[in-house]
Amino acid sequence: MDLFLQQTLSGLATGAIYASLALAVVMIYQAIDHFNFAQGEMAMFSTFIAWQMIEMGMPYWAAFAVCLAFSFIGGMAIERIIFAPLHSAPVLSHIVVFIALTLIFNALAGFFWEFTIKEFPSPFPDKLPFETNLIGPHEVGVVIVTIIMLGLIYAFFRFTSVGLAMRAAAANPDSALLVGVSVKRMLGLGWGLAAVVGAVAGMMIAPVVFLEPNMMLTVLLYGFAGAVVGGLTSPGGAVVGGFLMGILENLAGEYLIGSELKLTFALVVIVAVLLFRPAGLFGRIVVQRV
Repeated sequence: MDLFLQQTLSGLATGAIYASLALAVVMIYQAIDHFNFAQGEMAMFSTFIAWQMIEMGMPYWAAFAVCLAFSFIGGMAIERIIFAPLHSAPVLSHIVVFIALTLIFNALAGFFWEFTIKEFPSPFPDKLPFETNLIGPHEVGVVIVTIIMLGLIYAFFRFTSVGLAMRAAAANPDSALLVGVSVKRMLGLGWGLAAVVGAVAGMMIAPVVFLEPNMMLTVLLYGFAGAVVGGLTSPGGAVVGGFLMGILENLAGEYLIGSELKLTFALVVIVAVLLFRPAGLFGRIVVQRV
């Protein structure tokens, strides 16, 4: 029973990372109807920025805040400079650009910081205030930070005029334009916010997987799986899907398939959901007139 609880709680912490990436993926998907394959590499690059500032002597949480600001500006810049001109371009054009961005961010990280493993510090205490062998202090911290971030994002989209405008622009751009919403500006803000969410995920997972240019490749795959499971049209569903993927991955790895096939498990989940429930657990089927 202790082993089951340990795997479940550990999966919850890992799922918090997947939930963050799944949310970032869905935010971009709702804006442009495409997966952002570069989401993981953007998060990785932001994490390297934070690591560099910490190495230069900046306190962790100060570097954390600066990194989020950098990510927000960078995300908005990518949308305005690269994807806004491609708004009416074919799907293949978007895919090619996403792949190019993935390779560019990976190469730049290797150029500036080399393809070597680096330790990324954890901001959380070495010990919990209570005795337990079921979950570690970093895992507890990851869950707390993720819940705070998700709560702030929910409040932003639910209770602020800008958040409501962003939701309107993503749901129905034409109608949003008619009521005076600047859809272009809202899309830029959405990209910036998605980049911030991804950066948080990168900084939380880096102490576990260690920092190097390829660290987010498999993590992003689990984020994709969480987004597909929860539903690409449901940000809340994507969050739930991310947490589910973390828990199921751990339990399946411990009791069914072993650690060697965990990545295969994520791929099987993606294929199964797309085959039997394409809209995901909480998504809706979108019907378009042609």
